[in-house]
Amino acid sequence: MNTPYRIGQIVPSSNTTMETEVPAMLQAHSQLRPEDRFTFHSSRMRMKKVQKDELAVMDAESDRCALELSDARVDVLGYACLVAIMAMGHGYHRVSQARLTDRTFTNGATAPVITSAGALVEALKVMGARKIALVAPYMVPLTQLVMDYIANEGFEVVDWRALEIPDNLDVGRHDPAKLPAIVAGMNVEEADVIVLSACVQMPSLPAVAQVEAQTGKPVLTAAIATTYAILKELKLDPVVPGAGALLSGAYPYAK
Repeated sequence: MNTPYRIGQIVPSSNTTMETEVPAMLQAHSQLRPEDRFTFHSSRMRMKKVQKDELAVMDAESDRCALELSDARVDVLGYACLVAIMAMGHGYHRVSQARLTDRTFTNGATAPVITSAGALVEALKVMGARKIALVAPYMVPLTQLVMDYIANEGFEVVDWRALEIPDNLDVGRHDPAKLPAIVAGMNVEEADVIVLSACVQMPSLPAVAQVEAQTGKPVLTAAIATTYAILKELKLDPVVPGAGALLSGAYPYAK
């Protein structure tokens, strides 16, 4: 491809991580595959507190965001807020993806739509996981909604931690260097996969390799799953150095 792929992201207005971690991974991919180049484009939905009612109001803005990004003729569009989708009820990522794709279609610029929630679910299936351990920054009630959503998709959560950070800006400020110690205090022996961050706002990429070495388990994050889904939609090799097992090249897909 002579021109770069245009990556569109719908992000909460207070999100400060998805526009750093996803570009970092795709740019690292470009180091291995120089022919694959990317530009990044975002549209924002208002949200400050990670609360169920505020998330629902925010989600209603996603249609506008999809239209705005389709004006830029993006090649793929990612809804970058896992908990907003999962708080709307079981299976909602499929509803959201279909509705937002339709919005791009009505604008004459159809783009495949992924959600970080759906990407995480699909990534766990790709990795053959049945049991997982999970770390989330949310308050306990929202964390339980996330775990119920994941359980409804066929996975068992064997251990979990809710860090109970209510303000979304503070979630983005959480030091990823704290994550290995958090996981060290969990029972992950039965887990097939450790979800180190079930949130695209909580930084985690710098800790992935350390937690994999520490536990001997494959580590996944919502941002890593989203990156895998983006590469899959673009039919590009799912390889990113330093981004955990899913992007190691061990899980190719049919092109």
